[in-house]
Amino acid sequence: MTARAVVTGIGVVAPSGIGAEAHWNTVLAGTRRTGPITLFDPERYPTRVAGEVAGFDPAGSSDTRQRVQTDRWTHLGFAATKLALADAGLPEVSPDPYKWAVTLASSSGGNLFGQRELQRLWGGPSRTVGAYQSIAWFYAASVGQLSIRHQFKGPSGVTVSESAGGLDSLAHAVRTVRRGTPVVIAGATECPLSPYALACQLRSGLLSDVADPERAYRPFDVAASGYVPAEGGAVFVVEELGHALARGARVYGEITGWAATHDAAPTDPAVGPDPAHYARAMRLALERAAVRPHDVDVIWPDALGVPAYDRSEADALRAVFGARTPPVTTQKPLTGRAHQGGSALDAATALLAFRRGMLPASAGPDEPAPGCELTFLRQPRPPRSRIALVGARGFDGFNSALVLRGAAPPPAGDR
Repeated sequence: MTARAVVTGIGVVAPSGIGAEAHWNTVLAGTRRTGPITLFDPERYPTRVAGEVAGFDPAGSSDTRQRVQTDRWTHLGFAATKLALADAGLPEVSPDPYKWAVTLASSSGGNLFGQRELQRLWGGPSRTVGAYQSIAWFYAASVGQLSIRHQFKGPSGVTVSESAGGLDSLAHAVRTVRRGTPVVIAGATECPLSPYALACQLRSGLLSDVADPERAYRPFDVAASGYVPAEGGAVFVVEELGHALARGARVYGEITGWAATHDAAPTDPAVGPDPAHYARAMRLALERAAVRPHDVDVIWPDALGVPAYDRSEADALRAVFGARTPPVTTQKPLTGRAHQGGSALDAATALLAFRRGMLPASAGPDEPAPGCELTFLRQPRPPRSRIALVGARGFDGFNSALVLRGAAPPPAGDR
């Protein structure tokens, strides 16, 4: 039989809170956690609002040597992984290193560390960078550091597909489980908040320049003006079902289907991407999960907040599900868009919703833009089929879709 891959641990370090419980409370209450950028002075930039992880102290999950060698993006990964392992009831150091692996998503790498070193190179008399520049900046830094710290020596890797990467990481974890590795750490964190990183994002023309955090990020809304960047994300313990059951682990749900496609064409921001390949990814994911479109309980969309992209996503959803889609919900306006960390966070929200027996209301839109009239979930409600489709699109044409099936609900006191 094909091995089944389930999620047994969730670690969240995001603007919505540190820990799955804090994140869930923020999501259910619909509390906005975006605000003025504080990690650097953004005064000279048109975008000055972001989602930051308030009160984050990296000392709780890494030692001094690791912190000196790595960037805040990796510090967030250390913390999320520690939380996920604890949530799954697993030790921090693998007792069987070659049976444990780690595959995370990445895109922009160690921005704050690199910013400091490049300023030293070009702005100081020494004209040098520190010895750890190449280590901390490298897109695979988090995977390498986690492998060393926790002794994950199984087949490990990095997926690089921008916002789609958080879902691709989970899909890769399932493949790794099916090939015989019983425990895989998956997911993603991100920290795109430095002058250099913000300048790179501004070049795309997709960021919001609205100064009011309450109105800056409004996907699918008539007032949509672009996205708000964010740091953080979510890390998961993905485990072979038999292995999980043998040790009495709690199971959040199963990853039953996934697919990735690519547009293979440049995107005009004024027109938006062709919805056909994104729709194909969703159809393939549903087919591989043996799920019919009308059986889907809820959809977490990419929700970029750029009008042309939002219309394209709405067209893709209608192409798969028909004129009346299943309920659609997004919490990205509450946290900002953490790129690959954001799609991982959507998957975490879906699994927590099934665990808690409540689908969270969508954080907007207040007034759907023309072409974006989807079936938005306006009030929290209990799940029915316990099947979620999570979608994500990465810059330059990446499309991914993931189907999650929530585990049977636990007794009310154990949620």
